[in-house]
Amino acid sequence: MKSPIDWKITARDGEARSGLLRTRRSEIETPVFMPVGTQGALKGVRFEWLEDEMDARIILANTYHLFLRPGVEIIRDMGGLHRFSSWNRSLLTDSGGFQVFSLTDLRKLTEDGVDFRSHIDGTKYFLSPEVSMEIQAALGSDIVMVFDECPPGDAGFDATRKSLELTARWARRSKERFHQLQSDGADTGRRIGFEEDKRQALFGIVQGAGHLDLRDESLARTVEIGFDGYAIGGLSVGEEKSVMYEVLDHLAPKMPDDAPRYLMGVGTPEDLIEGVNCGVDMFDCVIPTRNGRTGSAFTSRGKLNIRNAKFARNDGPLDPDCPCSVCRRYSLGYLRHLYQVGEMNAAILISHHNVAFFLETMRKVRSAIRAGEFQEFRRRFLAGLKENGAESV
Repeated sequence: MKSPIDWKITARDGEARSGLLRTRRSEIETPVFMPVGTQGALKGVRFEWLEDEMDARIILANTYHLFLRPGVEIIRDMGGLHRFSSWNRSLLTDSGGFQVFSLTDLRKLTEDGVDFRSHIDGTKYFLSPEVSMEIQAALGSDIVMVFDECPPGDAGFDATRKSLELTARWARRSKERFHQLQSDGADTGRRIGFEEDKRQALFGIVQGAGHLDLRDESLARTVEIGFDGYAIGGLSVGEEKSVMYEVLDHLAPKMPDDAPRYLMGVGTPEDLIEGVNCGVDMFDCVIPTRNGRTGSAFTSRGKLNIRNAKFARNDGPLDPDCPCSVCRRYSLGYLRHLYQVGEMNAAILISHHNVAFFLETMRKVRSAIRAGEFQEFRRRFLAGLKENGAESV
C-alpha cells in the first residue's frame, strides 16, 4: 500500500533531529509545534493569520468535541473538516480517548469501549476504537490517532499494566477498522487527482505512565502492530515534571528512527526544547491560546502576566525579539489597558502573539539543529526564559 506520508531526517545534533514530513496537504518542517483548534478553530486566532503571517502547516482538532458538536453527520455532509472549516493545510485529529477518560464521573469503561455522558448536556454516547476511526474518517484529517486509554500520571504499576494491555488491544482494533474505512472510501479528506488522493496516516500511541519498563513494553507492542508514526501519550497529566523528562530521555531515542515521533499534549516552551533534545519531532498543546485568554504572554525572557501594574506605562512590545505583528505594533501598556477594561481584543492579540512565539521558537530550533548548534541554543534559550523571574505555567 502506498505510504500516506513521506518522512526524512535532514539533520541531527545529538538526539535532536530536524526533518521533513509530507502529508497529502502540506510539507511540514520538524520539529514542529501544532496549534490546537479544539472545535475546528483556534480560539481567537484566524486561519488567515496562521497561514499568511505564521505559516503554520499543520494544526490539531479534537475528535471528542467535534463528535458532540456539530456532530459527525453534519461534518460529513459538509465535505469533511477541511472544507467545513476552510483550513486547507494538514490536520491531525486526536482519538477522543484523553477527553473521555478525563470524565471520571461520567464514563463507564469496558473491553468494547467507553459509555459516557456529554459534559455539555448529559446525553449518553459510546466511543470505541471502531467509532473513533469512523469519526476521524468523516473528519478527513491527514493524521489519525488510535483510540487509547490514558491512565493518570501517578497510576500504580498494576493499574498501568492493565491500561497498557487494553491500549494494545484497542490499537489493533483501531488499525483494522481504519483500513476497512480507507478501502470503503469513507475518508472525506481524499481528493482524487490531487496529492490528496493519498490515504490518511495512522499513528500509534505508547503508554505506560512513569514506569519505564512498561513504556518499553508498550513501545515494543505498538511497533509490532506497525503504524505510520508513533506518539508518546500519558505525559503532562499530573505527574512531576522530572518524571516526564525521565520518560522522554529513556523512551524517545528508542522509538523507530524512520517514523515521526509525537509527544501529545505538551507543553511549555521549556518542554518543547527538552523534548527536542530527546529526539521528539512533533508537539501540540492548548497553552498558547489558553494562557492568552487569561492575560499571560510567553516571551524569550519568560512568561509575563499582563495584569501586572508595572506594565501600565511600558511602551515596549511584549517581546522585543518577536517578529509577530502584535509585537511590531502594540505596546505592553496598551495591551494591559485592553485586558483591564475587558476588551476582547486583549485575548485575541495575546493569543496571536503566543502562537506566533511558539512557532517562531520551533523555527529557531530547526535552524540550530541544522547548524549543529542546538545545545548552545538550548542553553541560551532556557537561560533567557528565567531572565524576568517569571512565574511558571
